[in-house]
Amino acid sequence: MRKIGRILAPLLGAGWLITAGGCREDVTAPTSQESPPTLAATSSPALSFRQISTGTNHSCGVTTDNRAYCWGNNSLNRPVAAAANLQFLEVHAGLSYTCGLTTDNRIYCWGFNADGQLGNGTTTDSPGPVQVAGGRRYRLLRAGLGHACAITLADVTFCWGANDYGQLGDGTTTERHSPVRVSGGITFLRVSTGNFHTCGLTFAHKAYCWGLNNQGQIGNGTGITQLKPVAVSGGLTFGTLSAGGSHTCGVDTNHKAYCWGSNKNGQLGDGTRDRHGKPTAVAGGLAFSGVSPGGLHTCGVTTTKAAYCWGYNWFGQLGEGTNAETDPFVIQRLSPVAVVGELTFNSVVAAGGFFTCGVTTGSRAYCWGENSHGTLGDGTTTSSSIPVAVIGP
Repeated sequence: MRKIGRILAPLLGAGWLITAGGCREDVTAPTSQESPPTLAATSSPALSFRQISTGTNHSCGVTTDNRAYCWGNNSLNRPVAAAANLQFLEVHAGLSYTCGLTTDNRIYCWGFNADGQLGNGTTTDSPGPVQVAGGRRYRLLRAGLGHACAITLADVTFCWGANDYGQLGDGTTTERHSPVRVSGGITFLRVSTGNFHTCGLTFAHKAYCWGLNNQGQIGNGTGITQLKPVAVSGGLTFGTLSAGGSHTCGVDTNHKAYCWGSNKNGQLGDGTRDRHGKPTAVAGGLAFSGVSPGGLHTCGVTTTKAAYCWGYNWFGQLGEGTNAETDPFVIQRLSPVAVVGELTFNSVVAAGGFFTCGVTTGSRAYCWGENSHGTLGDGTTTSSSIPVAVIGP
């Protein structure tokens, strides 16, 4: 990414908040309720969430009444309303910009725009929402570090923004200031954006990735950057697929989790620190419904709705009740460890830069990990190695 700086890449999840903005990976809550957990009670009226996402220094969510709230970025340690004139299905953030998919299937973006990541045909920053060019209607949106991708109602995939490593998938390394169609003629069910790579899942549940491949995050067994979609090796059929910082994870149709790419901090969860250029099974034999790779750690939710995390744990972002500041022996976990508190979560929790958030089956938002920027949304800037409840505005 020319104008943002590649030096940040290994440490970042998918985004930062700079305005009243959005989020990274979505978590959709079912309507069932749960008994209020005792580990993070608060006197503030709680928001009812159905989607939550994490960036590097912020968190965001969409409430059950389609309103977007965000918190973090130093001064905001509790949720504040974002883009209050719009109603959202989902909201996602990249590095210093935000995009959201509205209930009428339009995409609006705001914030930093030096690489065209707002998708409105310009490179002019915007403090308020601007509609993505082209007038198309979309059903899915994801935002990466400096690029975004979306799928139209007609199942055509478009991307825009930074393209130094071919992460837009159009066969070039030319940044695009408005949406361009992903090459190859592949029809995707879902798409996921990482730092400098992108992955898509077809309707036949086959995985494809493109973009930077220096850590094997494309999953095709090479270290060669790809400017167009290439099949992930192994012939697996995936139910979910998600791109992170420099690694990628998916859950196959038998609920077995696989990850590939960078593994210096154990973020692949296979019990080693060895990098893998092809899908490698996550250790432990757990049955997952979804997995979310962040910057240097990964989290997943099992089919019984229990949360597990693995990888880097300096700030307690694994949620196991320890952190490396107090116990240097837990700086990394090379295989899944349970998140404490006996909370039940939706199909995925969102792993961010150095923290994690999730929505429970009772539509409550909880976060854990690094909190110097207020990213946990509990009204403090105190880090926590156990889940704390996101409080009301």
